[in-house]
Amino acid sequence: MIELKSPGELDAMRAAGLVVADALAAVRAHARVGVSLLELDEVAAEVIRGAGAGSSFLGYRPSFAPTPFPGYICASVNDAIVHGIPTGYRLRDGDLVSIDCGAHLDGWHGDSAISFVVGVARPADLALVETTERALAAGIAAAVPGARMGDVSAAIGRIGRAAGYGMPEDFGGHGIGRAMHESPGVPNDGRPGRGLRLRAGMALAIEPMFHAGGRDAYRVAEDGWTLVTVDGGRAAHAEHSVAVTDDGPRVLTAPRVPAGV
Repeated sequence: MIELKSPGELDAMRAAGLVVADALAAVRAHARVGVSLLELDEVAAEVIRGAGAGSSFLGYRPSFAPTPFPGYICASVNDAIVHGIPTGYRLRDGDLVSIDCGAHLDGWHGDSAISFVVGVARPADLALVETTERALAAGIAAAVPGARMGDVSAAIGRIGRAAGYGMPEDFGGHGIGRAMHESPGVPNDGRPGRGLRLRAGMALAIEPMFHAGGRDAYRVAEDGWTLVTVDGGRAAHAEHSVAVTDDGPRVLTAPRVPAGV
């Protein structure tokens, strides 16, 4: 069942989304060569706890996972696409890092992800991150009342395919609201004009995941969680929680606007 949210409920989701945005901003500011993924996890934890919110990730166990997730963030480095577990690994110069974060506040969830390079970046990595962010923006722009889910998926996939990137099979975005994962699914590739018709009040987590090399296949790491490229190619992930409204897409996890701007 797909729950349509009222304007007041979307405002409550925006409050949860701001916690996520603040946590991601704090993690990005703290990330540098020599910092461990566990340290970044604690940075996010402090922001989430300080806001009186809870983690959407900590203890979460979907059907495919062998164990509950142990962190506040997913920290995926280089060839890890998504679902990386925070460990004692210390960031190295040139690492491509994807951080996914979810939080719930007053019964509503927010979910967002960013990718960036620590230290000196390879041009190919910067292009991968930029393309993933551009695909996210295209998917968001397509999320309007009356459109089809295939329009969102096609907007994302068109950009990734044109750049020659692969996408992990069977993983994509999802509905979000009272639970972190709700119906409907939001594929990262599809055909325009097909699928579920979008309605005002729907809330979607739109999240392109691209990896260099053009292959869609992936493997699951020994931890049972992390999706890794089969050829060692690098990956990027970008995500926002978005509300479909009559006034256009509303990004519920957009960063705060600085005072005076």
